[in-house]
Amino acid sequence: MISTDIGIDLGTSNILIYEKRKGIVLNEPCVVALENSTKKVIAVGKEAYDMVGRTPGKIKAIRPLKNGVIADLEITEIMLNEFIKKIKSKKLFIKPRVLICCPANITPLERETLKEVAERTGARKVYIEEEAKVAAIGAGLDISKPIANMIVDIGGGTTDIAVLSLDDIVKSSSIKTAGNTLNANIIKYIKEKYKLLIGDLTAEKIKISFANVYKPKDITMDVRGRNLITGLPSIIKINQKEIKESLQGSVDKIIKEIISILESTPPELSSDIIDKGIVLTGGTSKLTGLLELIEEKTKIATLIAASPLTCVVEGTGMLLEKHKLLEEDQI
Repeated sequence: MISTDIGIDLGTSNILIYEKRKGIVLNEPCVVALENSTKKVIAVGKEAYDMVGRTPGKIKAIRPLKNGVIADLEITEIMLNEFIKKIKSKKLFIKPRVLICCPANITPLERETLKEVAERTGARKVYIEEEAKVAAIGAGLDISKPIANMIVDIGGGTTDIAVLSLDDIVKSSSIKTAGNTLNANIIKYIKEKYKLLIGDLTAEKIKISFANVYKPKDITMDVRGRNLITGLPSIIKINQKEIKESLQGSVDKIIKEIISILESTPPELSSDIIDKGIVLTGGTSKLTGLLELIEEKTKIATLIAASPLTCVVEGTGMLLEKHKLLEEDQI
């Protein structure tokens, strides 16, 4: 019998799983495709993601997490079971210990729901840790000393902000404005201005490959969708200034929350942040111009972690390998 420990970054958009002594063993979209009538699982992860907006009426592609927490308990459990099956070898396992990350403002009920889902998928013991703290560890920050580190983890469902010192969070916040919100902003803007309906995948592509929220250029991009007046497929041209305009409100909200945490941080720790800067993690931290905008508004040097997309799950790995949290239950 072989046992293992696994760390899970259960994000709104993607799930990443770290297996002790192996590293990251899974990185897939948090999507499940089901047959409507029977609830039979057709696909999970990447295969299901490719079906988003493209399924016939009898199949539905579902994202079971919303804003960093479980929105559909049953589907989340199905999805986790499928992913854990993927990472198991033919060898027998005793039940693993599981470390799961969650947003800072998760409610006790939501925390308990996370634990219950993990336990039903076969976990022997479940640990819950705040996402920003784990992201800081995964980004390589030494949070063990009496020196402040500031992390801003901008994922798909939430933006988690924290100031850490002596292995704990001094100040933190979690807001439900992040990558998925930006996609919705783009969809709404194009729908209202051009009467063109686009899907999540198109909005995601615009955000990643075209948007610039700091100094947009005088360039355009073709966008395909369905004309809401004629009902026919149509193509429009959008420019970067328009996309910046569509994202402005949500980006401002993220920066306002960062400033709020800075303003409430004790003066001694504030001076550390000025010296060490702000570290960005999460997929949305790569939004073009966001780093420069945060620097301009906060007047503090800002940088993106070396591997922003995997910082959280890599942090779970470091905790699984070394942290005293797990020493009490060594295999």
